Amino acid sequence: METPPEPQGGITVSRALELPGLRAGLPEVVAGADRLHRTVRWVHAGEVPNIASLLKGGELLLTTGLGLGTRPAEQRAFVNRLVERGIAALVVELGPRFSRLPAAIVDTARTAGLPLVQLHREVPFVSVTEEVHTEIVNGHYALLRRAEEVHRRCTEVLLDGGGVPQVLRILADFAASPVFLETVNGELLYAAGPGAAPAGADPLQVWEGLRGQREARQSPPAGTVLVDVPGGGQGSTSVRARLVLPAVGSPLLTVHRMAAERAAGLLAVVLMQARQEEELAARGRGDFLSDLAEGRIAVEDAPAQARVLGFKPGDGPLLPVVMRLSPPAGPAGTWAALAHSVQDELAAVGVPVLLGVRPVEGRVPLLAGLRSEADREAVADRIATALRAGVERAGLERAGAHPPVVVVGRAVGWSSVPASLRHAAETAAAAQGLTDRPWYDARRLDTELLLWRLRDHPDLAAFVERAIGPLRAHDATSRPPLLPTLESYLTHAGRKAETARDLHLNRQTLYNRLARISDLLGADLDDPQTVLALSLALRARRHLP
Repeated sequence: METPPEPQGGITVSRALELPGLRAGLPEVVAGADRLHRTVRWVHAGEVPNIASLLKGGELLLTTGLGLGTRPAEQRAFVNRLVERGIAALVVELGPRFSRLPAAIVDTARTAGLPLVQLHREVPFVSVTEEVHTEIVNGHYALLRRAEEVHRRCTEVLLDGGGVPQVLRILADFAASPVFLETVNGELLYAAGPGAAPAGADPLQVWEGLRGQREARQSPPAGTVLVDVPGGGQGSTSVRARLVLPAVGSPLLTVHRMAAERAAGLLAVVLMQARQEEELAARGRGDFLSDLAEGRIAVEDAPAQARVLGFKPGDGPLLPVVMRLSPPAGPAGTWAALAHSVQDELAAVGVPVLLGVRPVEGRVPLLAGLRSEADREAVADRIATALRAGVERAGLERAGAHPPVVVVGRAVGWSSVPASLRHAAETAAAAQGLTDRPWYDARRLDTELLLWRLRDHPDLAAFVERAIGPLRAHDATSRPPLLPTLESYLTHAGRKAETARDLHLNRQTLYNRLARISDLLGADLDDPQTVLALSLALRARRHLP
């Protein structure tokens, strides 16, 4: 026997039979009496044999039987097609066509579990249709009122200072089921259970079970209601989160989906406001760190201001770190997600951190608290990993752009933080375009920083032109290019065997290229001063326009 569901915006077959229009026809249920709780979505009247092709499911079909056929096989096929369409019930008016329903029709309906009703008196089908449709519309209106009441309560709780948990709790109480807010990637953000939760409905246990079923089926279990929380953007940003209402204990109804859709609109506003507040806070921390680095905040005032911003590092040294993205501008609204992700990850491993963002410059400055200077390497590894993962999760990566550059400064006390932060920030700009590493030590990039600071000075361009200009001119018009050979040769400190392996050349070819480079430059590649000048010129050319 089917479990009777609550009507979802329609009326039941049983209720339809109680209305004056059908009641006047002296209805007799001859099959499917245990299925009269089915929901009638619409009423349709017809007398053609192929009437099933015009139906969508959930209809109460009214007929005098003209299209049912005269032979038992035709009649069985007619009923089976209606069953396949999923109609709610078949109502046949007795009269000129049938004085009583044929056994083939009754038996087929009984076997299929289709409610079959015969009317012993003639009734105007138009009146029946009008009455049932009025009831259905009234039912929909009642559902709307119930959903609007949930919306009103959620709005009130938000106006009173509540947030996402309170909205979810109202929705959970209404649906008598746990409710979850998840990211678009399926990660749990919030969970709430109804006040009178049935046994086995602990929200987190339900979530674990739901996640396991999803992984097994690659889709939510049947009966689960999913509603997107809009993000206001395009493409991947059009959905900010998702409401999940699993069917626990009893089926979820249309009114529950309607209430969830209205709650989703409110949650979109709440999350947007929260994201804006997070971004403003992250930018505020970025401004503080930038002002500190530039000397606009007195060093003696910095610890107290940092505490106000939530940074409580203890008595150990401080580690300045700066990440720089290329190009600097990122999609709007993602910097807060980056800051939130990194702070949560580092807090989970006990690293106190003050992290800010500078979106216009594409910089993420931060201060981390160390227990001792011996922790510098391990903490730097943690921070770099968290920053790079945060960039990916926040969608700040750009196709074809250089990977993020993470520079770690010296571990210092508060008095030296401004200089160390400024040094790390400048070094991060100078390091863009270098071979990608998880992080760079600012102490080992002073040569790169010096060349970067001279990038706009005409003497630097003149130096590069004198040192490697002939090779640049050669590579612009001839093949194979010789600058890569010179770079590899200098990188391997003049070791020709290693250079040949790096370039996948045989030794004679390498010797020929080195000789050609010496001729073009008029220089001895074994002379230390020449090697130094060429190394500096190759580094400096990255910083020239």
